[in-house]
Amino acid sequence: MNLDDFKFTKEHEWVKVEGDIGIIGISDFAQKEFGDIVYVELPSVGEKIKKGDACANIESVKAVDDIYTPISGEIIEVNEELESNPENINKDPNGKGWIIKIKIENKKEIENLMNNNQYNDFLNGIS
Repeated sequence: MNLDDFKFTKEHEWVKVEGDIGIIGISDFAQKEFGDIVYVELPSVGEKIKKGDACANIESVKAVDDIYTPISGEIIEVNEELESNPENINKDPNGKGWIIKIKIENKKEIENLMNNNQYNDFLNGIS
């Protein structure tokens, strides 16, 4: 998968922008750190969230962690497939494992996120 259209946070979330819509998930690195994901608690459609807010909760065999939104907006869709198949995040974190879609409130917030090359450099610095 080509990750050139993805932007990443230091907390290992990603956003893929398609027009005014941001698709949000967690990185391959994050899903490996979680281990086997067994449950995903999704937010409500229509909820407004600000950059840095917890937007979902993931439970794995290792821990329970909040997922934070990298940008602000209104949740327009949640990946309901994750309720019965949370392992999709492990299998395809950048595709079928997406978590939420939001209508982007402020596209300028995207400028502060890392592109794929910057994110890989960041990962190399923490490993």
